[in-house]
Amino acid sequence: MVSNFRRSLKGYHFVLLFTLMCPFAGYAQPDSQTATKALEPPASWVDPVTGHKVVRITREPGSASFYFNVNSYTRDGREMVYTTPDGISVIDLSTWKTRSVVQGKVHTIVVGHKTQSVFYIKPDEGALYVTNVDTGEARKLATVPKRGSIDSVNADETLAAGTYIEGEGGQDYGGGHRGQQAQSLEQPRNKGEMMQQRLAAHLPLVLFSIDLRTGAMKTLLHSTDWVNHLLFSSTDPQLLMYCHEGPWQKVDRIWTIHTDGTHNVLIHKRTMLMEIAGHEFWGSDGKTIWYDWQTPKGEDFWLAGYNLDTGKRTAYHMQRNEWSIHFNVSADGTLFCGDGGDPGQVAHAPDGEWLYLFRPEMKPGDGINTSDFIQPGVFHAERLVNMSKHNYRLEPNVSFTPDQKWVIFRSNMYGPTYVFAVEVAKNGGRTGGE
Repeated sequence: MVSNFRRSLKGYHFVLLFTLMCPFAGYAQPDSQTATKALEPPASWVDPVTGHKVVRITREPGSASFYFNVNSYTRDGREMVYTTPDGISVIDLSTWKTRSVVQGKVHTIVVGHKTQSVFYIKPDEGALYVTNVDTGEARKLATVPKRGSIDSVNADETLAAGTYIEGEGGQDYGGGHRGQQAQSLEQPRNKGEMMQQRLAAHLPLVLFSIDLRTGAMKTLLHSTDWVNHLLFSSTDPQLLMYCHEGPWQKVDRIWTIHTDGTHNVLIHKRTMLMEIAGHEFWGSDGKTIWYDWQTPKGEDFWLAGYNLDTGKRTAYHMQRNEWSIHFNVSADGTLFCGDGGDPGQVAHAPDGEWLYLFRPEMKPGDGINTSDFIQPGVFHAERLVNMSKHNYRLEPNVSFTPDQKWVIFRSNMYGPTYVFAVEVAKNGGRTGGE
């Protein structure tokens, strides 16, 4: 991790030295605009190792794409919403042109599945807002409960869900869904310690829904566990996924519940000591949950899937270097992607600092098989981007564009964070050079 941080600073060394020496050499220091331009990453390049074209699609230092499992694409599939230090902007996925839609410090929740809208929290008001990205019309929808958060909006945009801590006791550990863009995008150095402490605190917590038309709140669950990572299905407005948060080996993590408070179901029940499952996300059908599965932790690596309608379970195997902090799936379910990881991550991969494209292959056999069995497969990996200059305290958070032609990610490989896109087809499906 330290070596990655040093690599990420290389681009600054000459500029910093020059700036410090300028007054003594009798030269005027460059103005901020000149300095920013000097440090600005290239607009595009072809990765010399992988042959895939990479484009920097944002211009604002500190801009970022959404958390990997939170929808950032407009309903018409033409634009992507992203965050900047000054608010929320959208980018045209065909031209890469950007425009601002929300000004001010906000926490993004999700882009609507029904309308051309982005939902977000205004922290200074403690309120949930929605803005139409086409017209700019903004409305206040709900108030965030005391010691609470609002973390997800359902498929038909009638309900939001969140949690709050009951009473006044116990320390406030922060919280909210990882999709809410924090002031700092990087992982805290004491994250492991914080997670242990929060899990052990057993603070009384309520999982709730709120009707965005009437403001009526409904309690779905009382718990003294740490409930987090709420995410509605993209197609079923009555279906909510949530997690029992904490060190993954110490919790049964992935659950679903209906918005009437019924059908509280554990999605993956471990059968092995130190088995872990997490970083869950919905497939585009809104019925399949995919998640990182390790048997045991740090030793054997799968991306597992569970279809809530059929009960079918699938698991694709991968090699240690191919394990990724986050995975994602294309709209048609035929391709997967991953953002890799440095040697300090759970896989301790010696050569895992890549963005990956995965082509899944099932492995049918003639042995005993039943409907209860996990159906096995493998991932065939293709490297997309060399991430060796990226500091993985900032998670890249990959996602496919709706047309499946690009994988979007955030990176600090040139110092400040920007949003990039890598083309899925090598050299754009063309032959010859650029």
